[in-house]
Amino acid sequence: MKNIKQLTVAARPLAAAMALAGLAAFGLSGCDTATGKTAEAPAAGGPPISAAVVVEKQITETQEFSGRIEAVERVEIRSRVSGFITAVNFKPGSEVKKGDVLFVIDPRPYQAEMNRAEAAASSARAKADLAKLELSRAEKLLADKAIAQREYDEKASGLKELDANARAASAQFEAAKLNLNYTQVQSPINGRVSKAEITVGNLIDGAAILTSVVSTDRIYASFEGDEDTFLRVGAQSHKGEAVIVKVGLANESGYPHEGKLDFVDNQLDPQTGSVRMRATFANVDNALVPGLFARVQLGAGNGGKEVTSALMINERAVGTDQNRKFVFVVGADGKAEYRPVKLGQTIEGMRVVREGLKAGEKIVVNGLQRVRPGAPVTAQTVAMDFDPAAPATTPDSKPAAKTEAKDAKVAAKAATTTKE
Repeated sequence: MKNIKQLTVAARPLAAAMALAGLAAFGLSGCDTATGKTAEAPAAGGPPISAAVVVEKQITETQEFSGRIEAVERVEIRSRVSGFITAVNFKPGSEVKKGDVLFVIDPRPYQAEMNRAEAAASSARAKADLAKLELSRAEKLLADKAIAQREYDEKASGLKELDANARAASAQFEAAKLNLNYTQVQSPINGRVSKAEITVGNLIDGAAILTSVVSTDRIYASFEGDEDTFLRVGAQSHKGEAVIVKVGLANESGYPHEGKLDFVDNQLDPQTGSVRMRATFANVDNALVPGLFARVQLGAGNGGKEVTSALMINERAVGTDQNRKFVFVVGADGKAEYRPVKLGQTIEGMRVVREGLKAGEKIVVNGLQRVRPGAPVTAQTVAMDFDPAAPATTPDSKPAAKTEAKDAKVAAKAATTTKE
C-alpha cells in the first residue's frame, strides 16, 4: 500500500503538466489571438503569416514615367554682321518681348556702306532714265527715216543694260540697309533671356553665340514610354484624341500640372523597346522651367475617363525572383503556392495585378520570408491594406486579449486542482 501511494503522488505532477499542455493546445487551435475569431486548424508545423484576399476595384488607367521639361521655342542669339558690341540692353534672366533690342553693334561702318550703295543706285537709275529718253527720240527719228535701224537697235540695247545696272545697284543698297538694321540684335520670340555671353567692347562675327532666349508661355514635358503605352495611347494621339498627361516637379506632391499628349513618335527604339513622347502644358505661373526633372503621369484616352476593373494587392505581398515578380497564394489545404505575377502601376498605395491572380484568392501579405513553396502555413486573415507596424487598435483585438486572459485563469485553476 505504501508503494502504491508513492506512485500516485509521483504521477500527480506529470498529470498536471499534461493537463496544462492540453489546455494550451486548445487555446491555440480554437482562437485567433490576433483577431479574437475562431480560425480553422492550420496544417501542423506551419509558420505564422498574415494573408489577405485579393481586392477587385474600378480604377482609371494611368502610368508613371520620368521626364524632362523642355521649351517649346529656344533660340540661340547670334549676330548677322561682324563688329564691335557697343551696348547690351537687357538684364540676365529677365523677360523679353519679340523685337526687343538685346545687343547693339557699332553701326557707323554699315551706315557709310549704305550711303555709298544708295548713291550708286541713284547714279545708275539716272543713266537708265537718260537712255530711256534717248530711245524715245530715236523712235521718232526712225519713223521719219532720219536714222538707221541699226542705230535705233543700239540705243534700245543700251537702255536694257543701264536698267539692269540700276536694279543691281538698288539691290546692293537694300543689302547695305539690311546690314545696318542687323547691327541691332533683336529677340525673335517672347520669352526669358539668358546671360550675355559676350560683353561690351568685344569684336564678334556671325559664329559667336551672344545669348539665348526660351519661350515660357507654353512648355513641353518629354519622356519615353514602353511598348504597352504605345499600344494603349499611340493610335489615339495620332488621331487627335485627347490623352491627359499630368506633371509634378521634384518639390511638389502629386501631379498639379495638367496638359495633353501632343506627340508620339512613329516608331519604337528596337534596342530599348521605348518610344519618345511629349506633352504640352500651359505655363501661366512660369513654374515649369526648361531642364527640370519631371514626374509624368500618363492617363487614358477619351479625356482620361476610361475606367477599368483591376485586381489590387498590397506591395508587401510581392517578392522578387531575379527579374520576375511573384506572390504566395494560400490554398484551401493551408499550403503556400508560388505564383508569378505581372504587375501594373501603383494606385493609392496598392499595386495593380495584370496577370497571375484571380479575384477572391488569398495571398501572403506579411511573413513572406518564412514561406516556402508547397509548405504549410499558419494563416491569419487580415485586410489587404494591413500594416504590421501599426498598433493593434481594432475592435477584434479586445476579444483576443480577453480570451487569452480567460485561458490563463483556466490553466492556473487546473494546475491548483491537480496539486491538491
